[in-house]
Amino acid sequence: MVSSINALGVRVRDRDDLFRSSCRIAVEHGEFELAWIGVVDHSGMKIVPMASAGLNEKAMAAIQDVFAGDEGALQGQTLTARAIREKAPVVSNDVENDVSLILGKMHAESGVRSIAVLPLIVSDIAIGVFVLYTSKLEFFDAAGLLLLTELAGNIASAIDHIEQQERLDRFAYYDALTGLANRSLFLDRVTQHIFSAANRGHKLAVFLIDLERFKKFNDSLGRPAGDALLKQVAEWLGQNAGNSNALARVAADHFAVVLPEVTYEADAVRSLENMIAALLSHPFRVNDAVYRVAAKVGVALFPDDGVDADTLFKNAEAALKKAKVSGDRYLFFALKMTETVAGSLGIENRLRQALEREEFVLHYQPKMNLTSGKLVGAEALIRWNDPQTGLLPPARFIPILEEMGLIHEVGRWALHKAIEDYQRWRSAGLPAVRIAVNVSPLQLRDGRFFAEIQEAISIAAGAAAGLELEITESLIMEDVNHSIASLLAIRALAACRTDVFLPERL
Repeated sequence: MVSSINALGVRVRDRDDLFRSSCRIAVEHGEFELAWIGVVDHSGMKIVPMASAGLNEKAMAAIQDVFAGDEGALQGQTLTARAIREKAPVVSNDVENDVSLILGKMHAESGVRSIAVLPLIVSDIAIGVFVLYTSKLEFFDAAGLLLLTELAGNIASAIDHIEQQERLDRFAYYDALTGLANRSLFLDRVTQHIFSAANRGHKLAVFLIDLERFKKFNDSLGRPAGDALLKQVAEWLGQNAGNSNALARVAADHFAVVLPEVTYEADAVRSLENMIAALLSHPFRVNDAVYRVAAKVGVALFPDDGVDADTLFKNAEAALKKAKVSGDRYLFFALKMTETVAGSLGIENRLRQALEREEFVLHYQPKMNLTSGKLVGAEALIRWNDPQTGLLPPARFIPILEEMGLIHEVGRWALHKAIEDYQRWRSAGLPAVRIAVNVSPLQLRDGRFFAEIQEAISIAAGAAAGLELEITESLIMEDVNHSIASLLAIRALAACRTDVFLPERL
């Protein structure tokens, strides 16, 4: 019995299997009438029976009833409670005459004469008990208890090893913040669903979900608030995805869902639209305030968009990236999306070097007074003189700069360049009209923007008179309080004379 149970610790990788097998071996090879294992539930201050072997179901049900009630509490006087508290074996070698046993009469009637309760100890903490019942009177002597105590220690060590492995597996395959599967485990699960879909002849869908404006939320309220929101979103998605195993957190603000069975594409569309609408209408509470979360989603279908998990995931990413650029709430994958994304990646790599290579230029569009015909201003229009493709308009690269976070550096360059050109026109005796420079939404939200304006206009006296900031009405209305504060601070600069250009209402 001892050698067989010890061997379990080497081969068994599941705690429930360890418990069941240990009890079975104790009854079959140790010739005990009953063996059961229970673990400590510290929250309820009770012992919870987990596995058993021997005797009949009625006897085990009676034992479970005892430990479900007050008599089975850890502070009670049962043999198990004493073994847990004392962290030492507790024995009754004459069950029939032991009046302290709660179920002594029942055990005696079933032929039990001796009971031993062996604590399972890990790191000097009693985490459970291994309980053995025999029909032999005065069975448990000092030598036998020494051997059984060693056996209980080996079971406890096996439990500890299994739990450590579970923690390692959880670290490797689960997201620490939300408890959801990570990307690696998600792809494994998608692979399993692909096998099933291929065998049954149906489709499946992979949704990649991006939480809109999460970075702004995180930056504004701090990471603890951002983490709290992510946990709530993860919980909501888990409740609405139908199966938590279908859900994963695959990046900071990206979640993934697999829809294992799709008969028609309309099924996926219906599920997706319902989820997006329900998510947006759900109130998430963080720091006593209510927030609504919008999302964009990229979708890839098996087998249309890929026959393996990696391809489906990458194509869902391509669809999501396209949706973020186009403004669509969701997009299904198409081959041209991947080609577009590949082209964007090439542009990204070249844009990183464009500033240091001085490839950006400003073109100035004149503003004329239609009545007098005089030049009254100019608008600075940025262009990228890409060595590979030639002169590119802003629509081709400004969104990519914003996505990469380089818009701040390029915007700062445009401010300095416009003022530099204004000063050069003045020095040359040319008409020095004010130059309007477009401001990106990301620039206005940046706390450093005020200092950048101050730095740009401090290069020479009168430089501020040559600068006009062009800010769209929609940008101001996105965050009125912050916009007003930023613009008032800019106006307050001593030598500054800036105007806010509001386009005609549509």
